[in-house]
Amino acid sequence: MQLLVAGNTDVDAGKTTFSVGLLDHVGGAGFKPRAGNDYWFDHDDYHHATTAGRLYGKDARRLAAAGATDRRPEAINPIHRLWQPSPGPNEGLLGRTDREFVVDRIGADDPTYVVNDTVELPDSVTTRLPVESATRVASLEGFNEVMSRLHLPALERISDRIEAADRAVVESYGAIARPLTGLEPDAVAVVEPGLVRIYGGTRYAKACAVASGSAREGQLEVPVDRVLDLIEPKATMELPALDSEARSQPETIKTAYAPAYDALCTTALKE
Repeated sequence: MQLLVAGNTDVDAGKTTFSVGLLDHVGGAGFKPRAGNDYWFDHDDYHHATTAGRLYGKDARRLAAAGATDRRPEAINPIHRLWQPSPGPNEGLLGRTDREFVVDRIGADDPTYVVNDTVELPDSVTTRLPVESATRVASLEGFNEVMSRLHLPALERISDRIEAADRAVVESYGAIARPLTGLEPDAVAVVEPGLVRIYGGTRYAKACAVASGSAREGQLEVPVDRVLDLIEPKATMELPALDSEARSQPETIKTAYAPAYDALCTTALKE
């Protein structure tokens, strides 16, 4: 059984909390193929990881701890991107005016790093992470070549692991419909504050393919709202608000969200 959890808002949709409780409900393995955090806004999480010479985020850490098998965050999250706020109005390497890509970590046990050579790296990046030997990119064309050579094989490997898992909970990132283009889950939960919409996996995957447009447009990053415009949910359910203590306890989340989890699993079994 493959269950996908996506979010309908860019931040704080509740994907990870929902996924953690779902893992406790189904007893499966969690995956977050692509993730990222911000040097400024997520500095505590950044500091926690990089002081150990590693780069990952709290979402992957929570999912790894909640899964049926004990894994390092990097093992379930092969690609992590560090961002930082953009200092000016000019578009950066990836076309963003609000923030700029700093460094990517690809892989787990012997990770490869890719550095944005057009920005000034924070001192802690250069002293805590092994970026001296990192691949450096200075243009979008060059970055696309690097992503084809490094990022895509890493995503293919995690896809194989998800496919082989008996029960997999896959969390997307941001407000992106799915983190892997070939992922065809049995059921999908799209969460936002206070609400979850449940979809059959086959129709959701087909809608993702339609919403992606041409073969070159948006293959990796199809927005959730574009997909939801094309299909109707199997069910729409309210999610109760949980305080920070409750969100830290998978068993409590499982109890609070049990009706939604039951509906999601029922939808998956009917696919």
